[in-house]
Amino acid sequence: MSLARNTAVIGGLTLISRLFGFARDVALAAALGAGPVADAFFAALRFPNLFRRLFAEGAFSQAFVPVYSKTLAAEGEEAANRLASEALSVLLLMVGVLSAVAIACMGWINLALFGGYAQTNPEAFQLATVLTQLAMPYLFAMSAATLFSGVLNAHGRFFAAAAAPILFNLCQLFALWLVHDTPELAALAAIIAVSISGFLQALWVWWGAQRSGIKMQLPFPRLTPAVKRLFVLAAPAAIAGGALQINVMVSQALASFEEGAITYLNVADRLYQLPLGLIGIAVGVAMLPRLSRLVQEGDEPGARGALDEAVALSMAFTLPAAAAMLALPFYLIDGLYSRGEFSAADAHNAALALIHYGWGVPAFVLAKIYAPAFFAREDTKAPMRYAITSMVLNIILGGALFFSLRAAGVAGFQGLAIATSAAAWVNVMLMIRALLARGAYRPTPSAFARLLRICLASGVLFAVLWFAGANREQLEAALGSKEAAIALIILGGGSFYFLVAFLVRAVTVSEVRAAFRRERGPAGGGGGLPPGLDG
Repeated sequence: MSLARNTAVIGGLTLISRLFGFARDVALAAALGAGPVADAFFAALRFPNLFRRLFAEGAFSQAFVPVYSKTLAAEGEEAANRLASEALSVLLLMVGVLSAVAIACMGWINLALFGGYAQTNPEAFQLATVLTQLAMPYLFAMSAATLFSGVLNAHGRFFAAAAAPILFNLCQLFALWLVHDTPELAALAAIIAVSISGFLQALWVWWGAQRSGIKMQLPFPRLTPAVKRLFVLAAPAAIAGGALQINVMVSQALASFEEGAITYLNVADRLYQLPLGLIGIAVGVAMLPRLSRLVQEGDEPGARGALDEAVALSMAFTLPAAAAMLALPFYLIDGLYSRGEFSAADAHNAALALIHYGWGVPAFVLAKIYAPAFFAREDTKAPMRYAITSMVLNIILGGALFFSLRAAGVAGFQGLAIATSAAAWVNVMLMIRALLARGAYRPTPSAFARLLRICLASGVLFAVLWFAGANREQLEAALGSKEAAIALIILGGGSFYFLVAFLVRAVTVSEVRAAFRRERGPAGGGGGLPPGLDG
């Protein structure tokens, strides 16, 4: 399938997941509010999510897919599946040991991650510790799920892996529907549902692999030469792929010194993660097998063209999303979240974070687009260096802004959002410079002109959305509720943007047709989705 088709499959299923995720976030906000219990819950999710993205999604997939694809093309299906089976055994052993150690030591670990509550609110600190311990099995299950997903993606099959996260949201919604008497009980029910969802996702993608004819086993863990090479590549990729999450973790540790700040950052995080998940991750996942094939075939012009296409495709959707966050930060959060325990004052605070995440959104997405250009060439060390640079900047700048703003009597957490976005842009600029120097990226004049037209269309959208926000009261009076008004703004703004994009030729009909034209499948494996799973 083409990059656009694969992205559409992944992005479409991610959109369904995010819609359920929005329902889950609304249920969580209503049940937990924005106080210590909510801070404890979101702190508990951060730790297993960080290591899931380091050891599983962020690192292992990005190292595994090129190596598996190369083995598949050179040695065939049996050798590739043997590599995957050996890697699965070692990965599960490593993650199992890590999870056991983390559960045993979580009280001490949380002193670093949630230390602000240790003295001011010991009950919330203890709750965060218990919740994190209950969430750790999720990491173990998702490690297996990610490997199966990587195998499916290398074969050009994206449906099962892209649909799996829907189970994460459905499980929590069901738990919150069953248990919502008190914030503490709701948090416990939701976190148990997180771990259950991990095992359900692992079973789902395993079934997808079985149905696709991919036969894998679980041998005794052995560090074979192929597995050693895989983990050598995955180690630096863990830092490169998880840079954003590490930055968010650092922000959370500082935010624990300001009550409610973790929740405000998390609510803003959920909104900026929408374009990141729908576009950045979707395009990155779809592009990695394609780039790996082009690089292995020595087709550098084709690889550069694929990168041009991915940047344009991702920015065509990301820049208007960023424009909305910059034009309507409070209106978006108030319209979507303010109900139950989550007040309009909480929405104002979350909007302070969202506006600064908004100008970082293009960088968050571009990092997911440019990183596969390194991973496809089995270079995980360069992205690691750039990620370390961005993390150091984030820690220094975030700490300086957080404490200086607090000293000035201003909410310090917004400084953490500023630092995260600034660090993301530094990371992207370093990657672009390296790719240009290597000749792996050379934007054509037409690609650059198209990007300028996308910026123009997004600028027009920003002006329209700002005007709509300035006339919020009239809109709500005419439509009867803030929810109806924000829905109209989102749907109407999106339609208006694409109309302008076609008028200024940021997007053309011929480009859309070409983008969705079917390509040949990966060498050694089937192309496209398995029968009956075409989305």
